[in-house]
Amino acid sequence: MLDRGGKVFKQSAPVIKLPEEATEEDHLRLLGLLNSSTACFWMKQVFHGKGQGGVGQESRAEWEEFIEHDGTKLQQFPIPATTPLERPQTLDTLAQELSATLPAAVVDAAPPTRERLQAAREQVRSLRARMVALQEELDWECYHHYGLLEHPMALPTDALPELHRGERAFEIALARDMAAGKVRSTWFERHGSTPVTELPAHWPDRYREAVEARIALIRSDRKIRLLERPEYKRRWNWDDWDTLEQDALRTWLLDRLEALPCWQEPELQTVGRLADHLRTDAEAMEAARLYVGRLDVDLPDLVGTLVKDETVPFAAPYRFKASGMRKRRAWERTWELQRLEDEVEARTALPPEDPQHLSPAQAEALRKEHKLDRIPVPPKYVKGDFRSGAAYSLRGKLDVPKERFIGYPDTRIGADGTAVVGWAGWDHLMRARALAGHLQRRKDEGADARELTPLLVGLAELVPWLQQWHNEMDPVWGERMGDFFRAYVDTETQALGLTRDDLHRWTP
Repeated sequence: MLDRGGKVFKQSAPVIKLPEEATEEDHLRLLGLLNSSTACFWMKQVFHGKGQGGVGQESRAEWEEFIEHDGTKLQQFPIPATTPLERPQTLDTLAQELSATLPAAVVDAAPPTRERLQAAREQVRSLRARMVALQEELDWECYHHYGLLEHPMALPTDALPELHRGERAFEIALARDMAAGKVRSTWFERHGSTPVTELPAHWPDRYREAVEARIALIRSDRKIRLLERPEYKRRWNWDDWDTLEQDALRTWLLDRLEALPCWQEPELQTVGRLADHLRTDAEAMEAARLYVGRLDVDLPDLVGTLVKDETVPFAAPYRFKASGMRKRRAWERTWELQRLEDEVEARTALPPEDPQHLSPAQAEALRKEHKLDRIPVPPKYVKGDFRSGAAYSLRGKLDVPKERFIGYPDTRIGADGTAVVGWAGWDHLMRARALAGHLQRRKDEGADARELTPLLVGLAELVPWLQQWHNEMDPVWGERMGDFFRAYVDTETQALGLTRDDLHRWTP
């Protein structure tokens, strides 16, 4: 992959950086070599093998083996005197076109319609087939660059037919050997392709002759036979279009749900209300029909399913089992110490005449008293700490919010029996306002302590963050909102005959 800017790579991804004076052509020449079957052969001899990636050891096919790309060892990669350029350039162009034509890009550019998606599907099929054909020529060109062929055997781009998986020279040779009972392989089955033993009739004569010549060379030349094997050839193992389209439509619908105007005010919604909002959106309704594959869409059911998979409950006891709650308490203690550390630093920086000012000696005494120089690192969560696998997949080992929506179980809005949700894009203050407003309405409607208590638990969890980030004097309310909500939680807790410890110990 050539990075032209704007990409974020995984920390373990090896990155090749050429000298500053290197041109784009220099990069593409190197990419052409590195993406060839010759380079794959070299890497599999030099790099460390990682096994078969969970496909099942029973297959034991060498082409299933993964390798650990090692940046240090890659520096030893041999560069021939001549290098490819035209084919890497064309492949790079086609790859960019392909990326811009996949379902995610199509629906991102304009609201989805069946016509646009179908046109893109045909274009992607053609682009992939052209890339398969061009990559095959790149492999054979590189054999010549590395001195493995006396004469070039790669054909010009305008002489190539579209090529599908299963139609490359080594695959035809493999299919013929399988048909003759000489070998057994799961290559075609694993890649969703059909073994081809006869050259396709629609191929141009020149290409047919070239492929037969390559097959003959695979049979007769030991070096070429070694390289033209499944384990060194590009697998072209892409996701099928229907899967990509479903993922793209799902993401588009979720984005549309997040963009609803109702989230601009801190007020909880129901799935039923969200469905009603979406029902008036013609573009969203078209996307919904495409997603479910029917004209008649049960919108509340669809919205409920979409939202459920992107929702995490608002309060920790709804997210965690007992083991997770123990870890959560450790995190809360760490946050408390970090806030105290910040407070000590802030008060030390105040002018000496300020009543809140701490002298260096006072600050040091506080640090020692609370062991602020040794704030413990809280434990990571594991999947078993969460009440649901969905919550773990959205939050992970550090319980970092990545969800789109907030779930509020065991409560309701009026007579609407569908799930109650909020928007995960709200800050702590908006979440508190939405939750407190809902709590007050439910209290006025006669909800009992069983429903109100968990709402207070969630609100109490927000108070430390409100006091940390939202405790300046609010110009509208004329109060410090962190202090306000702390007092509100205390008042409502007492009204239910409970204590803060009761909230702390509450479980669903």
